Amino acid sequence: MRRSQLFVKTRRDAPADETARNAQLLIRAGYVHKEMAGVYTFLPLGLRILTNIANIVREEMDAIGGQEILMPALQVKERYEKTGRWDDKVVDDWFKTKLVNGTELGLGFSHEENLSPLLKNFINSYKDLPIAPYQIQTKFRNELRSKSGLMRGREFLMKDMYSYAISEDQHKAFYEKAKLAYQKIFERLGIGDKTFITSASGGSFSKYSHEFQTLSEAGEDTIYLDRKKKVAINKEVLNDEVIKDLGLVRNELEEVKAIEVGNIFNLGTKFSEPFGLKAVDEHGKSVNLIMGCYGIGISRAMGTIAELLNDGKGLIWPESIAPFTVYLARLGDAQNALETAEKAYNELTGAGVKVLYDDRRDASAGEMFADADLMGSPIRLVISQKTLQEGSAELKKRTSDDTQLVRLDKLVETIANSQ
Repeated sequence: MRRSQLFVKTRRDAPADETARNAQLLIRAGYVHKEMAGVYTFLPLGLRILTNIANIVREEMDAIGGQEILMPALQVKERYEKTGRWDDKVVDDWFKTKLVNGTELGLGFSHEENLSPLLKNFINSYKDLPIAPYQIQTKFRNELRSKSGLMRGREFLMKDMYSYAISEDQHKAFYEKAKLAYQKIFERLGIGDKTFITSASGGSFSKYSHEFQTLSEAGEDTIYLDRKKKVAINKEVLNDEVIKDLGLVRNELEEVKAIEVGNIFNLGTKFSEPFGLKAVDEHGKSVNLIMGCYGIGISRAMGTIAELLNDGKGLIWPESIAPFTVYLARLGDAQNALETAEKAYNELTGAGVKVLYDDRRDASAGEMFADADLMGSPIRLVISQKTLQEGSAELKKRTSDDTQLVRLDKLVETIANSQ
């Protein structure tokens, strides 16, 4: 992409009404536009980030047998009445609306009631199980407060997967696979070293659920962390019995703030039984299916990464999700600089390297360098009259203050080796 053609505009200052660090940086860097509290438009660069995160999640869900579908946002009232979740006293963050004929509908905050009736058409026996449909879809929740940027939205992108099993053993086996897949996801997103499996309330169906909590002072949750064992307990369930049950020691637990970036939990038969979703087991007995739920906030993950990976100059995107690997800055309008920059751009993109080419003629070197840092691409590459005297381009990694000269005929090779 050429900067002169890119639908983006950077800003020196963040909006006065935006207090969250992630939102300030994402707005300044031209990744998102704030529409209202908790609602953002994702601009071209922001959408690239969001898509890259979603694709990593897809790959890991597919690897454990997940199958992607897409369900409607509009939800049928009667289905939620069957499970008791239409009542605002039970679910207090519904967005509800009506058709012109007066029929009440909800905007989906979760999709168990949508999926279980659907699967009655596809599941008959244990031979059809386990099955784990998932989707990456916009969710709607009428949050009372939305002051954390992308980390708490009223409209947000989420991956929600639902597993169905014939037995408790089959369910537990899939649950453990999902737990490992989540750890892989956060490693690939560049926050694995800051994200910990956290035991939380399991509700009516199991002793614990499992959250994936990323350490941050901006987090809304308080967890108690054993850094050596890399596990934590949510404050909501912290007591001596739980500590002992998990094999931890109270004085070895550190109280820290964290952001919940994912969760997995057991649902038992709560959302299969009301809809008569059963299957015949290997003994010929018809049983209610056992469910699990597995959520990751895609846009929340983007906000969390922006919240954590930045410095005084701007964002620092991991290579795995960066919208561009290289920010190519051409200084000056001399013919040889123009030709060399064009050639470098074509060679790199031809080799599959994602490049944002700053070809603006009205921008100073300082403006280009400031934008490169603010936008957070992993590598800045500069071509100027000075570098051309050496037959080279200047390469600087976003995570370093050091620069190096790279021969023009070695650009592709050098950048490929630096990733």
